[in-house]
Amino acid sequence: MTIREDYLHPVGRGAVLIEHQHRHPRVDKSAYVAPTAVLCGDVTVGPHSRVLFGAVLTAEGGPVRIGAHCVIMEHAVLRGSQRHPVRLGDNVTVGPHAHLSGCVIDGDARVATGAMLYNGARLGAGAIVEFGAAVYVNTVVPPGVVVPMGWFAGGAPAELIPPGDWERIATVMEPLDYPGTVFGVTEAPGESLTSRIARRYARGLALHRYDQIAVTDEISQPRSGPG
Repeated sequence: MTIREDYLHPVGRGAVLIEHQHRHPRVDKSAYVAPTAVLCGDVTVGPHSRVLFGAVLTAEGGPVRIGAHCVIMEHAVLRGSQRHPVRLGDNVTVGPHAHLSGCVIDGDARVATGAMLYNGARLGAGAIVEFGAAVYVNTVVPPGVVVPMGWFAGGAPAELIPPGDWERIATVMEPLDYPGTVFGVTEAPGESLTSRIARRYARGLALHRYDQIAVTDEISQPRSGPG
């Protein structure tokens, strides 16, 4: 029996859907957003995609775009920033507790449980990031490449480094500029870098005090393409 999924219930019934900086989430009528999921700001969920329990998709000044037939599993976090939106192509699976910040995934890809992709990173079509692996800032993983379980990927194109080789990881990390890429912060004489990052980030997040729950009727958008 075929179930017409887009007519069963309103999209995102029970989920937390938030208007942030005058933008609200938009979800295709054929998609599913679980209760306890959170969509905040300029977030778009494409046809037949699924956002499961406890997942958080938040547009912190930059959009989050999810393509068709994507699965965002439990407690994954996807965060778009002004300089680095999050964009997922079609047929992407994001595992539980994965963390995607300001990255692009071209499609037909998988990010496994607990994996991390950082600002400015790009995952080529068909690539896989295995359990607990990290794709560092400004790193490009070419199409079809697999980042092994727990490994580090850094550079463009990515160099894959096992977790025990900390000296090599540190060498690759340094020129990629995590503080500048993610927070727009550089070293300053007589001031702790971590303190500057915390203060700058706290100022930006203060905009959430003006958030409000989005109007449900504005959330659903028509199905795109054939069903």
